[in-house]
Amino acid sequence: MINKVQDSAAQALRDVADGATLMIGGFGTAGLPDELIEALLDQGARELTVVNNNAGNGDTGLAALLGAGRVRKIICSFPRQTDSHHFDALYRSGMIELELVPQGNLAERIRAAGAGIGAFYTPTGYGTQLAQGKECRVIAGRGHVLEYPIHADFALIKAERGDRWGNLCYRMSARNFGPIMATAAKTTVASVHELVELGGLDPEAVVTPGIFVQRVVQVARRPTGGAGFKGAV
Repeated sequence: MINKVQDSAAQALRDVADGATLMIGGFGTAGLPDELIEALLDQGARELTVVNNNAGNGDTGLAALLGAGRVRKIICSFPRQTDSHHFDALYRSGMIELELVPQGNLAERIRAAGAGIGAFYTPTGYGTQLAQGKECRVIAGRGHVLEYPIHADFALIKAERGDRWGNLCYRMSARNFGPIMATAAKTTVASVHELVELGGLDPEAVVTPGIFVQRVVQVARRPTGGAGFKGAV
């Protein structure tokens, strides 16, 4: 019987090794798998490479992982917000490496990994510092940059509902990078607020099929507050 449900987040992340590459879902705080990140902090893995849209907000979640000195390199689109003080301090002191990737390129590099695409050309970044050292060519009269897929050892993502096979449904903007990250990692760990019986998910509403998910952890819903991404956590 296929059953991907884990007893705890700690069990789901038991084999994350030092130096692993992790994709972590989320757009700011929307869809950020906080419970999985907290379990990763307790687990102790270090020298991590993290792929995320941002570089942490405030003092929790991804920011806490950065603040604990556990991340060697971050690949992201928006490393600096008003509350990204942990990243700022680490970067200014030379304690973290940054690979800055335009958001569309980031999404496509992750998607390419899941789709088995070896590389692709994109006009985004052509003629800027982001294209330095990369292969460029003119296609149909427009400059393009060659970009390569991003693969990961683990993807940590957050969904609204799931079943024991790993089929997932998302809530609103919490969906963001989760579906493509699930396809691009060797092991995908998904936290869900609601765990349903097989057949309890409308097939038309399933965004991530269970074939892309190896481990599922049910977590309680946390109170939300503030504005912006409220209702999509």
